[in-house]
Amino acid sequence: MTLPAPLLLLADSRLPAGGHAHSGGLEPAAGTGAVTDLPSLAAFLHGRLATAGLVTAALSAAACALAAGTANGPASAGGGAGAGHEGWTVLDAEADARMPSPAGRRASRAQGRSLLRAVRGMSPHPVLDALGAFPAPHHPLVLGAAVAVAGGSPAEAASIGAYGAVTGPASAAVRLLGLDPLAVHRVLAELASQVDAVAAEAAASAGGDPEALPAASAPALDVLAELHLQADLRLFES
Repeated sequence: MTLPAPLLLLADSRLPAGGHAHSGGLEPAAGTGAVTDLPSLAAFLHGRLATAGLVTAALSAAACALAAGTANGPASAGGGAGAGHEGWTVLDAEADARMPSPAGRRASRAQGRSLLRAVRGMSPHPVLDALGAFPAPHHPLVLGAAVAVAGGSPAEAASIGAYGAVTGPASAAVRLLGLDPLAVHRVLAELASQVDAVAAEAAASAGGDPEALPAASAPALDVLAELHLQADLRLFES
């Protein structure tokens, strides 16, 4: 099966949506000495994928289902091409509930705002206009809506969300720690089957009640996000 080019664009780190400014917690993890080399990077990415990555993938899949009008439960209200405020408000609240760290929520909304600006410029659509009514929608919601607008499925939205959960921090590790890019990509290749598994788990919940979406916690990432916000010197926003 050929993946549509618009979906490849959404998965491309070169999409001008501000992702290069966020490390996904890698910068504060490196600052505390938790990530210093390839083995510790692999452990960090594995943990992030199973927690924040799963949540991101599930929210992205649910947003895609809502935008396409295939969701069930409270968030389905107003779904489809004209997905309305109520459905997005419910899903936005569920995203908030899964991000205990204020710094983490701020980073997600900043990335969502940047991604929305980018995808509205590429493919204007009423669904994206509905999200534009929010001052700063969460990143996974914008990603899922953009996948739906591009003709993708919740499963594809989950895959892109899970993939981005590890590639962003991996790229940051190359810049922050001076790791060999080829070796870092080998780490990502070794995570590929886990990325697929997380995406499949996330997609399975896409059409149900948003309250039942995965809510895997990552206390260490939440603490790191808050420490990062207080740091005197930062190369990344998160």
